[in-house]
Amino acid sequence: MSKFSELINQDEPVLVDFFADWCGPCKMLAPILKQVKDSLGERVSIIKIDVDKNQALASKYQVRGVPTMLLFKNGKQVWRQSGVLQKEELINIINNA
Repeated sequence: MSKFSELINQDEPVLVDFFADWCGPCKMLAPILKQVKDSLGERVSIIKIDVDKNQALASKYQVRGVPTMLLFKNGKQVWRQSGVLQKEELINIINNA
């Protein structure tokens, strides 16, 4: 858990994608997140968390459904949403964090 705290405690925004292998929308979101990373490069970190393998972390952040994305800046959660968003929406949210 402390490694996660280190990962989210960065100056640039950190987008955390809580997903599951069995989740259809999660599979749709994966290429969108890749496009976001390709567009923003070093200005964002994207971390994927498998809820089945990291149940304690999912529980801590009250993730009830997947995909759920949380955006952190300097260790603080600044945004959260469940479901699939388009690349442009995500880039806007990250840029405004």
